[in-house]
This record gives sequence, structure tokens and C-alpha cells, in this order.
Amino acid sequence: MLPEDRFFQTNDNRKIWQRYCGFLDLTMSEFMEIQNRLLMEQIACVSDSVLGARIMRNNKPRDINDFRRLVPITTYEDYAPYLSEQREGVLADKPLFWCHSSGRRGTFKWIPYTERAIETITKRALSLFLLASAHSKGEINVRPGCRVLLILPPRPYMSGSALHYVSKRLSLNVIPPQEETAETDIQKRLEQGFEMALDTGVDVILAIASVLVKMGEKMTEQAHSKSLSQNMLRPRVLARFSNAYLRSKASGRPMLPKDLWRAKAVIPGGIDAHIYKDKITHFWGQTPYDNYACTEVSFIAMQAWNKKWMTPVPDCAFLEFIPEEERRKSTDNPGYQPKTVLLNEVKPGKTYEVVITHFYGMPLLRYRLHDLVTFQSLSDEEAGIKLPQLTFKARAADMIPLSGLAQIDEKTLWQAIENSGLANSGWTAYKEYDNSHTYLRLCIELKDDKPHIEVADMIDSQLKTIDLDYRDIDKWLNHQPVRVTLLPNGTFERYVEEKFNEGAGLAQLKPPHMNASDAVVSRLLQLGKDTLVKS
Repeated sequence: MLPEDRFFQTNDNRKIWQRYCGFLDLTMSEFMEIQNRLLMEQIACVSDSVLGARIMRNNKPRDINDFRRLVPITTYEDYAPYLSEQREGVLADKPLFWCHSSGRRGTFKWIPYTERAIETITKRALSLFLLASAHSKGEINVRPGCRVLLILPPRPYMSGSALHYVSKRLSLNVIPPQEETAETDIQKRLEQGFEMALDTGVDVILAIASVLVKMGEKMTEQAHSKSLSQNMLRPRVLARFSNAYLRSKASGRPMLPKDLWRAKAVIPGGIDAHIYKDKITHFWGQTPYDNYACTEVSFIAMQAWNKKWMTPVPDCAFLEFIPEEERRKSTDNPGYQPKTVLLNEVKPGKTYEVVITHFYGMPLLRYRLHDLVTFQSLSDEEAGIKLPQLTFKARAADMIPLSGLAQIDEKTLWQAIENSGLANSGWTAYKEYDNSHTYLRLCIELKDDKPHIEVADMIDSQLKTIDLDYRDIDKWLNHQPVRVTLLPNGTFERYVEEKFNEGAGLAQLKPPHMNASDAVVSRLLQLGKDTLVKS
């Protein structure tokens, strides 16, 4: 029997909740005590390794203050000569596996994960499942063996790698089976997962937020189809369709995925989850559950059962936060070492850049994630949580600064597009200059015809509603800072097809939404021209 399965079998619900979700009951002093203990264990573990000694400059900090004073803030460039070549001899602990990031800037970031780290990640994965499916404190709605519909990047991406090793400690019924579909393109995986889930049912849904919406649209379309494949002509599938049809009729609407499956939890990935919240709820029947995780360190924070803000987890990484004014100093002066604060020093309403230090013998020390979070409150009174509550704001590299007056991040621009009601097949945005003026250039493929001037006005209007800094920007600049390029129908589809044929992974199939490279923008524009010529 797998270790976490055994714990579920031999303990009652109270002990199960305490093991996986008890971090929500920590006081600030208890949280910091865990952080301090694990950090000192980490320092003792890595200080004599080749890479650890290099990063710590042969220092052996005696406490947290010593550590923050002696060890510099780092970026991936400090580790790349060692990690990009997967040089295990320089590490403090032998990795269980290596995984990489999406490579959205053109290169992968390789990260080694140790056995001890995966033990903690397994527990936090169960925290995720339990909290996502709970409606009140202590409620246990999922157990080992639960059916997980999974549409996330496979190994060696972090999502697929972590799930592979978590499944060796916790039994999961993954749909479609990860090993069988690792080389299958996303569309076929969707279709295969859809057919399997019709037969087996689903407890937890894990997928990228935008994919969840497209899955909902596609599954709704398929559910309306009168033709079923031979694989779907089975008693349980037909019964599921019959029950779904009756539910939709009783509700006076077309059949939706939530009629076919009564999922206990929907966990979307990607920073756009909150933008698609209403659509995901509409299709899947559950409020999407938010968490903050990344390739470099797995889980950083997750929502409680009330699905409000996110609470930091104490045992995945040591957390520091760069205040906004310090981040700006380091942006203006790359040699500047920004000062940090700890979790017990953050201020409500303030935005910070996240800095992490690995635990469990992993290599990253005082590492800048270039992620920005905002602390909404120092507690969640509704849930009785005494720890600071955060929301993810943006990736620093994904912000488009406009003449120092406003900084537009991906979430804000995405929300403006959604609020404008502009149905689209894809978009990307970047900063451009014209006669010393700064503009935000939006390249977008609309599903309906609209003049580009009208689209620019709509986006500008929504940005003024959403972003306080942007609200009066035209008064300062003397011009509207949004420009729009309309791409012909099929442009993004052809781009995705081209990248797939080149062998790109799931995360590289689409252009980045913010600050795409000149080469990517040029290719989109060329594909747009080709589409016009062929149409």
C-alpha cells in the first residue's frame, strides 16, 4: 500500500485534515518557526556542496539574519552553467528527477528535485485536492484513488514530472493515463480524456484555465452531436448522457459538461484562472480553485476552502519578499541588491516580488522568481486564518511599462479584452515607440469584424476602468496609448500547427501574451499575410 493511502486508511477525518490542511491553523510565530528550522537544515546541507559554496561565497550563515546578509539575491543565470547541463556532482543531494520550465523566453530552466522535496510536494498535492473539494473546514470529499481528469504538460515539465512521482506515494486514477498520452497532441488528449471520463466519471479536474474553457465549449458541442463513436456506445456512457440530458432539460438550457460529470473540484492552471472564473463555473459546475505554484519550487500558496485569497505554505521554500520600491531600484540599477522583508513584515495592500530559497537539499538560494504578489490582508477572519493573505499579480517580465505612468500586466490586459466582449482566437501585446511616444501594441485575431480604431478605443476604455494608474494616462501623454493590429482568421491556428510540427511542447505552442520576441511577432504578422493571400 502506498504511504499516503495508508494514512487515509488508518486515520479519521480529523487527523487527515490536520496532516494536509493544518498549516491553515498556524500562527505567524509557528509559521516562522517552521521556516527557520527548515532553512537552517538547508544551510547545513548545501554549504559544503560545490554549487552551494559558490552561491554562498564560502560563507556558513549561523542564522536567518546572517543568511540574508551574506548570501546575495540570485537569478537563474547564477545557476545556469551547472543546472542547464544537469551536473549532479555539484549538488548537495542527488536529484530524484529533473524538470524544466515552459521555456517561454526561448530557453528552458532545468530544476532538480530531491526525494525529500517530493515527499512534501505529495502532501501539498493532497492539501490542494482536499481544499479544492471542501466547502467547510474539516470536510473530506476526495480520497486516494480519486479520478483526475488531467490536461497539463507531461514530463519533463514540472506538472507531469511531479504527478508521476506523487503517484508513487498516492494512488490516483489519472484520465487519460499520463504514460500513454505523453507523445499525443493536445487535441487527441482532449478527445481521449473526454471518452474515458464519460465511462469512468471524474472527481478532480486539472487543466490550464483557457484549455478548460475550450474543453467546455468542445464537450458541449460533442454532447449535442447525435453521433457517438463505437467506444462510447456502452451502457454506462449512454446512461451518463441520458441523465445529463434530463438535468439540462430540467434547467431549461443546453447540455453542459457539468451535466455529464459532477466533479468535486476544478483546479485550473495559469494566471488567467480568475478571468475565466465565471466561464469555468458555467461549464463545469464548480468554482475554480486557485493556487500559486511554479516550476522552481512547486507550491507557494493556496486558497482555503472558502476560495477567497491564498495562504502561503510553510514547508516548500523559505519565503522573502522584495518591496515594490526596492524592486524598482534594482530594475534601474542591475547591480543593486534589493532589501527583502519576511512574511511577518509584509504590509496589507502592498505588492512584492517573491524570493525563494529551496529546502531539502535543492540548489536555489535567495532566488528571484520575478513574480509579483499583492497582500490583501494580514489574516482571513472568515476562515479563521491568522496568516497574511495574498493574490498573484503578475510576472515582472510580463509587464508593459508606459512612460513610467502605468504598468500593464497580463491579467489586467486579459481582463480588459474579456470585459470588452471581444471574442477572439488569440492575442499578443508588446511595447512600441513612435516619435518618442510609448504605445501598447495589441495584435489580436477577432472572431467578428470590427475596425481596429474601435477595438483600440474599447480596450483603452476598459483599462481605464480596471487600472487606476492608467485612468488619466492620456492626459499626461496627450495621446491614447493603445494601438491595435487585427490578424486574419486562422493566424493563431497556423502558428500553433507550425510550432507543433517543429516538435514544440504544449507550453510553447502559443505565442506569449506579453512581450513576445521580435521573431514571434514577425512570424505572426507573416502568417497573417499568408492567411489573407490564401483566403
